[in-house]
Amino acid sequence: MRPRPRAARIAVVAAAVVLLDQVTKLVALARLAPGVPVPLVDGLVSLTLVLNPGLAFGLLGGIPPGWRWLVALLSLVALLVLLRVAVHVLPTAGAADQAAIGLVFGGAVGNLVDRGRFGAVVDFVDVYYRSWHWPAFNVADSAITVGVALLALRFLTEKKPG
Repeated sequence: MRPRPRAARIAVVAAAVVLLDQVTKLVALARLAPGVPVPLVDGLVSLTLVLNPGLAFGLLGGIPPGWRWLVALLSLVALLVLLRVAVHVLPTAGAADQAAIGLVFGGAVGNLVDRGRFGAVVDFVDVYYRSWHWPAFNVADSAITVGVALLALRFLTEKKPG
């Protein structure tokens, strides 16, 4: 299969992720008060609006506002690394690989849009048990996680020539 249809499929998945991510974030911003949980599954999952100035899972979240450009730069570097992985995978990419790359690209772009608009990423899904909370996340974060897991499985199960 030629690379162009593969790239087009990746772009479609990425665009769908960005659209779903941005729509859910708009709803969260319109309907949720910052830091006020709305339980979905009592004792397990709540919707809680959080603006995360850091990287994934709040990493570098305490960085001073004047240094937030560093977080955006690190996000762009991650996109470039992903582009290099995509170029490596694309010639032999099957449907799962294409979906994985699209998920990661779409998630990264969705979060970059937030950084550009708000200077932080809009997170709103809060998974917890008693006093333990997983860092809040969003659709983009979920897409990135699933995409990276699919790519990792591909590389772990890939048969090496010879």
